Parts: sequence; C-alpha cells; structure tokens
Amino acid sequence: MEEVARLAGVGRGTASRVVNGSPHVSAPTREAVNRAVDELGYVPNRAARSLVTRRTDIVALVVSETGDRIFGEPYFAAAVRGIGERIAQSPYQLVLTMAGSQRERGRVADYLTDQYVDGVLLLSLHGPEDLPTVVESRGVPTVCGGRVPGIQPACVVDVDNRSGGFSAVEHLLARGRRRIAVLTGPRDMASGLDRLEGARDAVAAAGLPADTLIVEPGDYSEASGEVAMRQVLLTGPTPDAVFAASDLMAMGALRVLRGAGLSVPGDVAVVGFDDSPVCRHTDPGLTSVHQPVEEMGRVMADLLLARLAGEHPPAQTVLPTRLVERGST
Repeated sequence: MEEVARLAGVGRGTASRVVNGSPHVSAPTREAVNRAVDELGYVPNRAARSLVTRRTDIVALVVSETGDRIFGEPYFAAAVRGIGERIAQSPYQLVLTMAGSQRERGRVADYLTDQYVDGVLLLSLHGPEDLPTVVESRGVPTVCGGRVPGIQPACVVDVDNRSGGFSAVEHLLARGRRRIAVLTGPRDMASGLDRLEGARDAVAAAGLPADTLIVEPGDYSEASGEVAMRQVLLTGPTPDAVFAASDLMAMGALRVLRGAGLSVPGDVAVVGFDDSPVCRHTDPGLTSVHQPVEEMGRVMADLLLARLAGEHPPAQTVLPTRLVERGST
C-alpha cells in the first residue's frame, strides 16, 4: 500500500480509502490510485483486512451430497449457476463445500464459523439436520435451499413441491390414467415428502381411493428410478402411468419400461419433475413439472446478501411450479 500511495502521489490513508471503495475520494485521486494499483499489480491482503474489518468476504455454499451427484445432476448445476451469478456481482467470494457423508458434515460444521466465512448457503439438506441452527447460533447468517424436516431455519427459499406433485398426478388423472406409480424422492427430504403428498392430494381431490397410487421409494438418481420402476413391475399389475419425483428418475423408469416392451405414452404415461434439459432429449420428450432452480439460487444469494447488509428478509420464500407437457403423456 505504501508503494501504491507513493506512485499515485497521495498519502497511504487516501490510497487505502480508494482500494476499500470509499466514496469520499475525488475522481482524479481515485483514477491515480487505480492506475498505480494496475501498474504494481497490487492485491489486498485478505487476512490482514479481516483482522481489521472482522469480515472474511467469503460466502460458503454447502451441498449435502457427494461429488458425483453435485457434478452429475442438472439440478445442482442450475442452482450453483444462479447463486454464482449473484455472488459474482457482490464483494464476496463463493466457496463450494461438499458434505456427502457424516464425516464430511462434521468437518464442514467445524469450518462454518465467523473466523472463516461471513455467510452460508445450505442446499439439499437431509433430515434430521441441525446444521442451520448450529451455524446461526454462531452469529453466521444462513439461507437454506428447501425446507428442512423438523426445524424452522431463519431463512428458507423453496419451490412449491406439493403443488408440483398435485399438478403431475392431476394431469395423469385427466388423461384417464387410474393406476399410477409414484417413484418418490428421499423420505428424509422435505421436497420428497411434499411431492408425494401433492400426488395424494390430487387423488383425494378426484374422489378416488388412495390405492390408485403405487408408491415406491427412490433418491432422485437415475439408478434409483430404474430400481423403483423394476420393483413396481415385479410386484403387481402394470401401472398405466408413472410420476417420478425427478427427471433423472423418470429417465431410469423409461429405460425399464422400454425393456419390458411397454410403450410410452400408449401403455404407460410418464411425468417427471424438474423440467431439466434432459426432458427434451428423451424419446418421447418428457412431460415434467418445472421448478425454477436457477431462480431459486439467485433468490437464495440475494437474501443472504440482504442479511449480510443488516436487513431482515422474510423467513420463507416459496417459488411456484408449473407443468410442461411433452410427448410422454
């Protein structure tokens, strides 16, 4: 900083104010300091700055999944893209942390203190999970992507999963389907529970018996969709429709149905959830419930930035879903 000030012909305090973004500096002085910064290749010492400001300028995104899920599934790519877009426009740096095992979650929990991060974004939480409560108790603002079973975090952004499940099954019923297999998401995630409850709501609203639905568990992965679909075909009469709790699960189900000699949508209609890019590449194209994942990421980041600025955003924000029809129904 001394060298920057000397080259710019100003005092060290003035140079420091320019580098730290203070508005109380004249335009010519600011220009001179910025030229000196560029010429010398000056980079602020974050460790030294944090000792003075008590801030790290770091936001952590913690995803409670394994690396192969995070980097292999469209949902996470869209969420990270939305979050990254907003954080890139702020003074903060984004750090991605994976916590796919109990050991990793313990290590991450130790890291999430005000010594290392200013704020935390939590995504894909499985219950029971007390990480949001623990981090908040340390004075570190958090925003959760999705409800967390059993607790009420300080700030949550979610999509209307229950309404999405309702619209999927309502659509199948409107097509005359009466034996519907529901391949669920994880039962320890609020999104998985809500999509199943929405499906049940649609059956009840139509005045049909609960056993209209054949429920088989999955975990949102393509492999679990295959396993669940195979189990449905093995254990009872063939369904005339499938509602899969994710597009990847629907892809797995389509593969099993094709292998069993069943046509889609002739014999079995199929609806997925996400409206991810894969829907346009299945044969036939996959009808799916659109959830605005990228927008959810942007809203999560916006709310965390608001909290870091001392604001008090709503405790819960819910984004709408909508059904997108394609050839599979």
